[in-house]
Parts: sequence; C-alpha cells; structure tokens
Amino acid sequence: MNAIVLIAVLGIFTMLSDIFGLKKYILYIILLGLGGALFVTFCDKFIPGSADYIYADTMLMVDNYSIAFSALILLLVSIWFLISKDQYAGDEFNASDNYALILFATVGALLLTCYLDLSLLFLGIEILSIPLFILAGSKKNDLASNESSLKYFLMGAFATGILLFGITLIYGACGSFKLQKIAEFTANNPNPGMMFYTGVLLIMVGLGFKVSAVPFHFWTPDVYQGAPMFITAFMATIVKTAAFAGFLRLFTTCFTTINANWSLTLSIIIAATILVGNFIAVYQTSVKRMLAYSGIAQAGYLLLTILVLNQETKTAMLLYLTSYSLATLAAFTVLYYVTKIKGNDSFESFNALGKTNPFLAFIMTVAMLSLAGIPPTVGFFAKFNLFSAILRADMNNIWLVGIAVIGSLVSVYYYFKAIINMYGKEEQTSTTITISFAYKAVLVILTGIIVLLGILPGFILDINNL
Repeated sequence: MNAIVLIAVLGIFTMLSDIFGLKKYILYIILLGLGGALFVTFCDKFIPGSADYIYADTMLMVDNYSIAFSALILLLVSIWFLISKDQYAGDEFNASDNYALILFATVGALLLTCYLDLSLLFLGIEILSIPLFILAGSKKNDLASNESSLKYFLMGAFATGILLFGITLIYGACGSFKLQKIAEFTANNPNPGMMFYTGVLLIMVGLGFKVSAVPFHFWTPDVYQGAPMFITAFMATIVKTAAFAGFLRLFTTCFTTINANWSLTLSIIIAATILVGNFIAVYQTSVKRMLAYSGIAQAGYLLLTILVLNQETKTAMLLYLTSYSLATLAAFTVLYYVTKIKGNDSFESFNALGKTNPFLAFIMTVAMLSLAGIPPTVGFFAKFNLFSAILRADMNNIWLVGIAVIGSLVSVYYYFKAIINMYGKEEQTSTTITISFAYKAVLVILTGIIVLLGILPGFILDINNL
C-alpha cells in the first residue's frame, strides 16, 4: 500500500518536474523513488506483524503474494528506466510526460497484485492500460505508432467491456464484488448457476486479451511492431507480469472449488496459445514481431499455473515471470541499438553482430538461450520447474505438458535463428554500434542475474506462503 502511494506521488512530481526545472535530474529522482518503493515493499515482508494488512474496507491486502509480485514489478520498472534512457535522450519524446505515464501505469500494476475486490481489479487494469494507449502512439509522426495506439485502444476497450460484463454477472449471481464473499458463495454452492459460469467465462476472455492468449491475441503483433521499442518492452514484461498476478489472485481466491467447470475451456486456450504463438513465430522476418509471437507462446506456458492452483504453481509462475521478463528486457535493449544503427529490425540486421559488437551479441545470445529454456540460464529451470509442478499436481495434464514441450522445441528454431545470424553470417555493409559504459554495466548486471538465477534458482523457489 505504501509503495502504491509513493509511486503515485512520484508520478505526479515527474509530470510537474519541468515546471520546477528538474528535467535534467528527473531520471535519478525516479530511480531513487523506485528504490524507496522497493524498500517499503520489503519492509512489509520483514517487519513483524506488518504483512496481511487489509486496507480500504477490505479492498486491498498486503500479504506475501502481493509483496513478492510487487517487488518483481518494481525491480523490472527500475531496470526499464535504466535501459530506456537513450530513447528519451533526444527531442523526439517528452521524457517527463512519458516517465509520468509509465509511473501511473506502474500504480495500476501494483494494484493488480493486492486487490480484494473486483471493482479494484477493473480499476487496476484501467490505470495500467490507459497510459499505454497514449505511450504506444508517442511517436507522433510515425504512422505505425499511431496505428498501434489506435488498435491497442480499440482492443483494450472491447476487452474491458467484456471483463466488466463478466464482473457484473458475477455480482448478479452472488451479490458481492468482494473476493472473499465470492469464494464463500462458490464453496457453499457447488453448482452456482449459468449466470455465474458465464461471468467466469467472460472474465477469462477479458483477461485473455490482456495476457495475449489465443484467440484473443490478434492485436499483439501489430501493437508491438508499431509502438516505440521500449514501450513494447514495457508491455511485454511489466504489463504481462501484472496481468498474470491479477489473473492468479482472482482464480486462486474465488474459483478453486469449481475448477472442473472451467478447466477444459482454459486447457483448450492454453494448447492453442502455445501452438499458435510458436508456429507463427517461426515464419517471422522481424525480430520484434518474433518476440511478440514468442510472448504469446510464453503466455500459454504461464496459463498452465492458472489451471493448477496450488502453492507450488504460484512459485513457479513467479520464477517464470522473472525469467521471461529479464530475458525479454535484455533482448529488446539489444534490438533497440541494432535497429537504431541498421534502420530495421529484421533478422538480417543481426548479421555478423558477433564480430562487429561481441558484447551486444553475447547479451542477445544469453537472452535467446533463456527464452528458449537452455541451461544454465534461468529460463531452463523456470520451464522445468513449471512443467514438473503441473505434472506433480495432476498427471491428467500430461497432454498439455507434452504440447508445451513440443512448443519449446519449436521455439529453439526461431530463437537460434538470431544467434546463427550473429555468429554464422557475414555483414554486407560495415557498421559500428557504440554503447556507453553505463549501459554496458546495466546489461552486464541484467545478464548476470539471468545466469546466476539459472545456477541458483532456489533464491526464488524457496519463497514460501505466496
């Protein structure tokens, strides 16, 4: 709760920073504020008696689950600010306005980790989404960016309407927006009725739009392609992390007792998401679009944790989101510099990068290996732990895990395509990509975390009582 207030105040201050003549220092102020938000978040964990506090008339709760996901979101946002500085160094964007919108979106993301009321779920999604409708079109003179913003807004509006209709039906069936009341209703009514089931289905559809699950994924590639590079990175990581945190809290709290009634529908969505995302990614010539379809496939793996709701799968989701987000941020950073010099984001732009810039090639290689699930990166242990948790919970899901393994094998092809281009092909025109020491330090730390968590995954796996 304290972190939400702090980030909201920081966003307002950032929006007004030009008035106070602090534009030059605003990034450092933001990083300091994010550090403070991380500190108060961990204080909620380690100060005796501070966890499991309920705020705002049982609408918000600070517990171990919210602390873990809030800390991950704040860490990812801090990394995002560090790696995106170069994009806002020129006059193409108003840095203060863009940074303020990112911070307001972060407030929505944090709300999705700790809500106890469906109205706050809706509010968190809207606070998260509305700034990104604007940011996706922040390249004002770029037609693709404008198209991205419009598509994101229209699809987001439809998804919100569907989600709100589902929430309304849930309220009509059980008479409350409170998660605890809904949980009591489902526990006392093994067959809660068609209105309730329809509400659950519509909520699943609305959240499916937010996490890019098939068949609600069709907006993702175009929006990712047209948005500015680091806005795309934000949508692919922080937004997805927050959406899954909200998805998991809702289903874990409210719908475990009626799991059998919606699990088949979710299983079909999961299988389609993994297969469609991976197989279409194979045919992409743009690395950015490949990462978009890859993100769709990764959403399918993450949805497996919604299907099996227990302590182990919660931890598996946290590890997987950490793995996916860190590797994706690293990949988008390298892609930004390559696109900046080469003028496009095709696989051919990476030709001979291993010779012209071994540092960026190494960072991209580690990111691709982690996304593909190759040891010793954290991506391998995240996938292995996730699939193992699903099978230990219910062997009837072995067919889904089999599909997930096939999808993972397919993904190796398109992830390794970038690596092959970097080390196995010649560059037609000689170009040099320069990167400052500060950015190199950030990327080294980011890559180090990916490898270190791969060697010592127990740092996250040992988190209990989410």
